Amino acid sequence: MFDLVIHGGLVALPGQAPSPYDIAVSEGRIAAILEAGTNVEAEKRIDATGRLVMPGALDVHVHLGHGADISYPRAASDAESESSAAASGGVTTIVPFILSAEEHSTIFDQIRSVTEAGSHIDFGYHLIISTEEQLAQVPRYVADYGIPSFKIFMNNRGGEGKRLGLPDIDDAFLFRLAQACAENGGVLCPHPENIEVVHYLRQQVMARDPEGLNGLSSWNESRPPFVEADAIQRAARLCQAAGSSIYVVHTSSGEALDAAIAARESGVDITIETCPHYLTHDVTWERGVVGKINPPLREPADRDALWAGIASGAIDTVASDHVHRTLAGKEGGIWKASPGCPGLETILPVMLTEGHHRRGVPIERIVALLCENPSRAMGLWGQKGALAPGFDADIVLVDLDAEYSLSAEDVLSDSGYSIYEGMGFKGRVTNTLVRGTEVYRDGQMVIETAGHGRYLRRRLEH
Repeated sequence: MFDLVIHGGLVALPGQAPSPYDIAVSEGRIAAILEAGTNVEAEKRIDATGRLVMPGALDVHVHLGHGADISYPRAASDAESESSAAASGGVTTIVPFILSAEEHSTIFDQIRSVTEAGSHIDFGYHLIISTEEQLAQVPRYVADYGIPSFKIFMNNRGGEGKRLGLPDIDDAFLFRLAQACAENGGVLCPHPENIEVVHYLRQQVMARDPEGLNGLSSWNESRPPFVEADAIQRAARLCQAAGSSIYVVHTSSGEALDAAIAARESGVDITIETCPHYLTHDVTWERGVVGKINPPLREPADRDALWAGIASGAIDTVASDHVHRTLAGKEGGIWKASPGCPGLETILPVMLTEGHHRRGVPIERIVALLCENPSRAMGLWGQKGALAPGFDADIVLVDLDAEYSLSAEDVLSDSGYSIYEGMGFKGRVTNTLVRGTEVYRDGQMVIETAGHGRYLRRRLEH
């Protein structure tokens, strides 16, 4: 007898268009993929008739913080609210960043404990490497904590990192981190910007628009696509020389995408990520400063180029770059507002609405972008990212034809807002299961599943 059978739905198996199957679950894992209507015994059944059944999405670019601080969660409630947002949007695994100038082993156990106490969903962590002490501990982070992914802010120069409490670094530091990744089975995740050029351009743009009246256009002009593309090609070349793989985060422009594709064609082991906001918003957005993000929202042509990358297969993953600061952080105009926006609860609905329904992106491609590819890229394949026997029973039910709009009152993130407020969506998550347990049922969070989430040790396959 199985613990659970989900029956009646169209099931998205790896690489296949959704087809009628039933899914059997035992002990939190997928026990069998059954022909539709197979007569088996189960303690519980979920009728998925009329719905898409897909793997839970993995959002591998998330910032969990506390209040206005995006460094890491400091209370269980930080994880509870944001994991609720994730589950309501079909995300069953997140991989946030730990941002600190401290050597990470001194704070990691507390961060893990706090997250496990509040999270409804499973999680890993990336580490941001900024100091010599952290760099020296990379072998330990991989071996002892199961963390093989390391971010570096290429823009932390000339005092740029001070607002985050981080020191300056240089390309030699990046190269040494790439070497450490190569030697220890890790992947380097650079934030790519040529910040020296940004500093020069920002002075020029601010001189023309000191009050920031041109909003998102001025922000984009101060950090244009070529400074992103330049850093991508530089980081890719250094990683190739060091023998490291590279995961390029939040690709925002056609020029940056071209640089990443060129690196791939030259033999670099590169994974390319973009974010929903770059696929839906641009510098013309009427809410202006609310859309201040780094890298900036770009021109409409850049949005089109990224969708072309989705269609061609050049882009590997889509992740939210979720930041759950409130709208208070957007005060003071474009030059003073904090960058970032929440996105955990809308990543799958955006891809279904804008990708599948509006542009004809096949469901199997969306599953690859949100489930299979991030799982492979971040060392979770075999456990997460697919509906297949032996994988965790992280399962999402979606009413593909449901139409709705999002209001601020609907937002579960403690940010309290969304850049998608008022936007019409088509494709609504109805149920989300994590390891066979419903954490989101019939459009409502199952409150008592706070603390169900578990920490995931990861290991990359090379």
